[in-house]
Amino acid sequence: MIREINFDGIVGPSHNYAGLSLGNLASARNAGHVSQPRAAALQGIDKMRSNIGLGLVQGIFVPQPRPAHAWLIELGTTIGEAEHHLAANAMSASSMWAANAATVSPSPDTGDGRCHLTVANLKTMPHRSHEWPATLAQLQLAFAGNAFAVHGPVPPAFGDEGAANHMRLAPSHGEPGVEVFVYGVTGGPFPARQNIEASKAIARLHRLDPGRTLFAAQSEQAIAAGAFHNDVVAVANGPVLFSHEKAFAERDALVEQLAAKVPGFELVEVPDAEVPLADAVKSYLFNAQLATPPDGAMTLVAPTECRDTPSVNAWIERHLASNGAIRRVNFVDVRQSMANGGGPACLRLRVQCDPADVDPRFLVDEAKLDRLAQVIGSTWPSEIATAEIQAPALVADIERARAALLGALDLSVLD
Repeated sequence: MIREINFDGIVGPSHNYAGLSLGNLASARNAGHVSQPRAAALQGIDKMRSNIGLGLVQGIFVPQPRPAHAWLIELGTTIGEAEHHLAANAMSASSMWAANAATVSPSPDTGDGRCHLTVANLKTMPHRSHEWPATLAQLQLAFAGNAFAVHGPVPPAFGDEGAANHMRLAPSHGEPGVEVFVYGVTGGPFPARQNIEASKAIARLHRLDPGRTLFAAQSEQAIAAGAFHNDVVAVANGPVLFSHEKAFAERDALVEQLAAKVPGFELVEVPDAEVPLADAVKSYLFNAQLATPPDGAMTLVAPTECRDTPSVNAWIERHLASNGAIRRVNFVDVRQSMANGGGPACLRLRVQCDPADVDPRFLVDEAKLDRLAQVIGSTWPSEIATAEIQAPALVADIERARAALLGALDLSVLD
């Protein structure tokens, strides 16, 4: 039975605010602040608990090895000897944003009837460009069965940032859908991270039907406003597209195609006059999880920043009162992740498959989350100042903390 599983990245023990992500306004705004890795990881655990409470199937990905010793060796240095900017790139915990782990096409859409996953190359940003080998290792372990096809990265000449620039619309998870690949052309002062050639390559690798595959350009205005990924201004679930009025370069053409190809298609669009683009980006209204729990009430799992932003909260209240497509909003506190530029949607990769086909070590329930919270609470650093990320004692603590988590999950093979 095909279900949607949200695989959340556990926030790693090296979580810090180095301000490495050009175009990510929150990352730049909080550069140099003191981070709280333990609180960040526990906030993520609480979000997963909330989703399980809704009846959603929940999975995890584990933090990657930090420091990234192999990457530093390729650069001819070590964590102790590296210039600070290189050390910061080697200590980033950004793999917690699992929406950038891969692009996923479920079996109803693919030519061979398997669920395809292509690991993202993340070539645009140095701190993320070295993530894909460790991500690929987890994907190959979690999705090792014949029900899946796991692909290596698109060649790095073409930037690919994974599911954050990909949407799927379908009447239900088990029915054939329309896959929308969103790419960037230009973003004013900021880089456009998703290359159309990468998106086309993934569609070919996944053996998608060209008649049910769309390529849409993100608007330059959205990228320039801080929507470095499409999921900062748009998210889809079932036959519903929830987006900002200024999300796409050719909005009318995209909506027309979706209306023609997706049975029961519904657009829930937020006008710029009601929620200015700047408020949408600041609050991460669209970087929320949009899901349909077993009770059928489409639910937006939104960061508390949406409740705290007057224009956004007012729009949410009006929509709920109108009995629109979104019937419920669950606010979650992921402030540590938000301060580094990632909301609830960034923290998860959606995979539509039979949970029985997934390695059970990557699936969680309340009891397993309790065990993980205990490990995190006893081993994760409570605070990290960016200036201290090369301190030998901190490096040792971070490595011990990750090893303890892997041991608790029986995933030491990833060490």
